[in-house]
Amino acid sequence: MKKIALATLSFICYSIVSLAQTGPAQVSKVIDAEDAFNKLVARKGIKAGFLAVADPEGIVFKPKIVKITDFYEGVEKQPGTLQWTPKIARISYDGDLAFTAGPYVYQNGKTDDDKVYGDYVSVWHDDGEGHLKLLIDLGIQHPEAEKEATTDFKGPDASKKPVKNKDPFNGKNIIIATDKTLNQALTLSSLGAYKEFLSPEGRYYFPGFEPMMGSDQVLKFLNNEAISISAETISAGRSTSNDLAYSYGRARIKKGEIVANYNYVRIWELDPNKHTWNILLEVFSAIEN
Repeated sequence: MKKIALATLSFICYSIVSLAQTGPAQVSKVIDAEDAFNKLVARKGIKAGFLAVADPEGIVFKPKIVKITDFYEGVEKQPGTLQWTPKIARISYDGDLAFTAGPYVYQNGKTDDDKVYGDYVSVWHDDGEGHLKLLIDLGIQHPEAEKEATTDFKGPDASKKPVKNKDPFNGKNIIIATDKTLNQALTLSSLGAYKEFLSPEGRYYFPGFEPMMGSDQVLKFLNNEAISISAETISAGRSTSNDLAYSYGRARIKKGEIVANYNYVRIWELDPNKHTWNILLEVFSAIEN
């Protein structure tokens, strides 16, 4: 009887754990990771902070793509102070992929004139042991924001459990193919391409400008700036729950006779009704000539 009781108890405990694991990941997981990262940088400095949270395959754009560990291990010390605040955050249903974005302030001096303002985008990846590690980090510079950005933290919809991706290589290839399709469309019409691929809630981060939110605002910006974009996909990745993805590459943007080079990162979300991938956020980071 004692063995039966123990077996029953074990089964109940296992069932409770299993049920707990079937629900979606909480967006607080990535917010907590960012908060710990921010405090670590404040306490130990920029170099030590980045090395502590870096995914083994994590990259930064300096301006060439380089592993986070290779870059920060190669510098003596990163001067100045860096503070940031996540204002938008998402996490995949399984919790293996997430991102945050928001304003940052970098200061390498003692006066307000020494402050550099901008917005960052960070992509986080689960290390297989339940801890999020920094996979991609980049940002843009722009003048100090006139008003504080609204907070938008959103977890997965528990009522829409996605179909798991059983083949990680196929999942990656689908995002690469989608990214390449968008890049091909951009050569024909920037406005037309973004009308097709940009989520109604899409964000657009472009150097020198505060982040734009919503497809209407982004399309208005593209139309007013009259820019043409050509881009090349480098790589991509997708969550195992098939609801969140990223891609990155290089772009050439032309305005009139001026041509400039950029790195880009795109965050993709799956439309559960249309089963299409839409851009939730895109950020361009300038490559200095």
